[in-house]
Amino acid sequence: MSMKPLKKRFKNNLIYAFILVVVKMIRWLPRRVAIGGMRGLARLAFVLAKKEREKTIYHLETSLPEKTSESKQLARGVFMTLATAAVDAIRIPNYLPDGLNRLVQVKGRHYLDQATENGKGVIVLTGHFGCWELMGAWLANNGYPLKVVAKPTYDPRLDKMIVDTRNAAGYTNIARGKNTREIIRALKEGYSLALLVDQDTSVQGVFVKFFGQWAHTATSPVTLAQKFNVEIVPMFLALKPDFKYELVIEPPIELQTTDDKECDLILNTQRVSDAYERIIRAYPDQWAWMHERWKKQPAEQEIAKYPC
Repeated sequence: MSMKPLKKRFKNNLIYAFILVVVKMIRWLPRRVAIGGMRGLARLAFVLAKKEREKTIYHLETSLPEKTSESKQLARGVFMTLATAAVDAIRIPNYLPDGLNRLVQVKGRHYLDQATENGKGVIVLTGHFGCWELMGAWLANNGYPLKVVAKPTYDPRLDKMIVDTRNAAGYTNIARGKNTREIIRALKEGYSLALLVDQDTSVQGVFVKFFGQWAHTATSPVTLAQKFNVEIVPMFLALKPDFKYELVIEPPIELQTTDDKECDLILNTQRVSDAYERIIRAYPDQWAWMHERWKKQPAEQEIAKYPC
């Protein structure tokens, strides 16, 4: 075996061992102490991780030019939010015995109840915002059967740790790109299906506007909703100043259905993108701005299709 795979193996083993220790510590410490420690590390990361810091600030300034004077403060807040969310995602097993409602308040629950009446599921549209893992646990423990489509991590041991935590919280993980039949079965059986399509990935999509810039956006929420006659309900778990959360549930996205299927797909995907932009504008320090969301750009023929 060459030195390169050996080094990679050693590095992955070291990372895995470190994460195991961190997970055990966070689950053992009082919540506020764990949050304080992680936020301290986040402040350090904001100083040392120059590339991620600069990408975060750049994306904030190009997307929210009216907040340029606040961009550094907002960027630091992004790191702080991610640190807090990481603590609460890891501590989900700690919260289950006493329930999650003491941490989560809900706004707009009637939209979800109306959409899921008669045993139907919905497409839960959420993103890398606030504490999305805790949101899944809350839904599963408040009477909303849930499955989530997620990309497996690079290390099978870490992936198993994440999947086991989700399963223990009452919702099932579906590996993205590997279990299309499971997705179909879930929707047919009345499960809600959580999709996070706020990042630039290699899945099937179209180019729509996101903060005034072209962004390649997955079409799966729209195609699944129309095929299985379910609603797309945007919902996001926002961190509050007191370190509790507010689950913001919006009205279902109204989908256009005409004889022009290609046009419908573009316009409806734009509405999905608009739902993301709306919540991020309301809580600009709670989205993962360091992600290169606008990396792919459209060819001229793709631009010509918009807006039909």
